[in-house]
Amino acid sequence: MIPRYSRPEMVAIWEPQTRFRIWFEIEAHATDKLAELGVVPKEAAATIWAKARDAVFDVARIDEIERVTKHDVIAFLTHLAEIVGPEARFVHQGMTSSDILDTTLSVQLARATDILIADVDALLAAIKRRAFEHKFTPTIGRSHGIHAEPVTFGLKLAQAYAEFSRCRDRLVAARSEIATCAISGAVGTFANIDPQVEAHVAEKMGLAVEPVSTQVIPRDRHAMYFATLGVVASCVERLATEIRHLQRTEVYEAEEFFSPGQKGSSAMPHKRNPVLTENLTGLSRLVRGMVTPALENVALWHERDISHSSVERMIGPDATVTLDFALARLTGVVDKLLVYPQNMRKNLDRLGGLHNSQRVLLALTQAGASREESYSLVQRNAMRTWEHGEDFLTNLKADRDVTAKLSAAELEAMFDEGYHFKHVDTIFARVFGEA
Repeated sequence: MIPRYSRPEMVAIWEPQTRFRIWFEIEAHATDKLAELGVVPKEAAATIWAKARDAVFDVARIDEIERVTKHDVIAFLTHLAEIVGPEARFVHQGMTSSDILDTTLSVQLARATDILIADVDALLAAIKRRAFEHKFTPTIGRSHGIHAEPVTFGLKLAQAYAEFSRCRDRLVAARSEIATCAISGAVGTFANIDPQVEAHVAEKMGLAVEPVSTQVIPRDRHAMYFATLGVVASCVERLATEIRHLQRTEVYEAEEFFSPGQKGSSAMPHKRNPVLTENLTGLSRLVRGMVTPALENVALWHERDISHSSVERMIGPDATVTLDFALARLTGVVDKLLVYPQNMRKNLDRLGGLHNSQRVLLALTQAGASREESYSLVQRNAMRTWEHGEDFLTNLKADRDVTAKLSAAELEAMFDEGYHFKHVDTIFARVFGEA
């Protein structure tokens, strides 16, 4: 995490003070249940809450202890004993470090996902607003980067809306997948701690019980979680790349907002570069780069090892913080995106009506020509139009083989732009609902 690409609410989830607070809550809730079961004195459980509920844990002190113990959880428990006093001996009864570390990671990832879901909601609202604004703004659709047939700019945004709606569903599923609690003790057998303790802690921390934890929560859950973040990042990049292409000088159909006083280049004062969407492309690559280590964490030795630990200490904060920033930035880009319908019209008309070639092809087949003959007739006129900058309709009208099948009026009807947009309402209803 670096401040340049971080937002405070997400960063706070991963700060040491937050982590130690979650550690304490897990330990204290577990002790409460142990007291209820008669394993530890109820007075001790009450004292633990009374003395540490509002404590500000001394991060520097914990780090100092860890330099000696070489064990982070023991360092924390030692510091907690300094705060609580003798009753601290009843903390961590029958538990192992992974019970604390894995359950805490689940809490942090669940909280992080709540923020990410809210981010997507904000992005969806921005995309929807702009989609309806440009529902019938005509523009050329491109395949392979080459003019194909007309679409509307609203349809481009409707596609993005549907994509991020799926992303939201994936995040909800990923949150459910990752939000599990493991308080099962060494090698996950509950030999020294009752399963009721796990259930109690899970309820208090807003988690589900992990069915089989083997001392660690199975890492297939984490692999799925970070893979989901990778997919969301890819969707961010897809929309960012579209905007970057549309801002190219030769296209110039849309553009990132360029604020007063903003500079595009240290050398060329005229430059207005797509810096935000280029940045989003890079951030998306970073998030996806964290997926493979998460997948490789699945294969741990026997009931546990800690080869996953160093990975997750980095990718947990970095992936969620980076994606949070990226989603918020993309929302801002969409919200302020400058759209140029006049340039869309100019580009749409650039090839002299060639985007109607399929309509003419189909009309010729309806008029009795074979598909092969129809294709040949349309293509030879299209190539003449393409190579000499001529008008496609004019060339078709001058081709006797074409006019033998279709009249001038019938050809002109093939160039009605509205034909391409007759189902826009249907698509919008599918994406946004009938209303």
